[in-house]
Amino acid sequence: MDRLALRAALQARHARQGGAPQGDLSLCPEIDAALPGGGLPRAALHDVLGAESAPSAEFAALLLARAAGPVGGSVLWVTDGAAPMGLARFGLMPRELVLVRAERLADALWAMEEGLGGGVAGAVLQIADDPGPAALRRLQQAAGAGSALGLLLRADDAGSESGAVTRWRVGGGTAGLGDPRWRLELLRCRGGRPGQWDVVWRAAAEQLEVEESELEVLPVRHRGRVRQGCTMR
Repeated sequence: MDRLALRAALQARHARQGGAPQGDLSLCPEIDAALPGGGLPRAALHDVLGAESAPSAEFAALLLARAAGPVGGSVLWVTDGAAPMGLARFGLMPRELVLVRAERLADALWAMEEGLGGGVAGAVLQIADDPGPAALRRLQQAAGAGSALGLLLRADDAGSESGAVTRWRVGGGTAGLGDPRWRLELLRCRGGRPGQWDVVWRAAAEQLEVEESELEVLPVRHRGRVRQGCTMR
């Protein structure tokens, strides 16, 4: 990885596009209500568990697109693996994306820290290795000093605490041509409350919607009798 070239590219984009958009990111009303300030905070790190799963990468792409905003601010994607595919489906255009392939952990961490402090609207770090507490603290400081949305795509069993404002787990997903569907679990939220939502991304309308759960009537045993009850699924 050419560090000087990356720094120059980020500086040129920042000078051309100006500062990153401001304000919390709105996802949809039901999820916003669980988040501090009514949206996903910028200038902070957020964990997304499932670094190797397509739904997690798709959700990260959607968040980066929201971070870039209608003005098309630049976003950074740092990975030690294959380049993510199909990001335009979630509103993230190639012209907005700076993609960095970093084979060494040190290079990946440097690129992420440089992006968070370099005026991008958002940045994703997608690596298999756990960065460790010291590196995560540096990333948190870099995010807090700027205005970028920082996303850490981490393994499900990630051990080190990142100091992230929120931690998500993303499941589900629909392959093919249909609108993608995810189960979003907000596992931790500083200043907010955890929650779980089944959502669908309406690509044509560029809108995230919470799907209404189906009601299924099931027998519920109570004191030796069978009564009718309902459960959400």
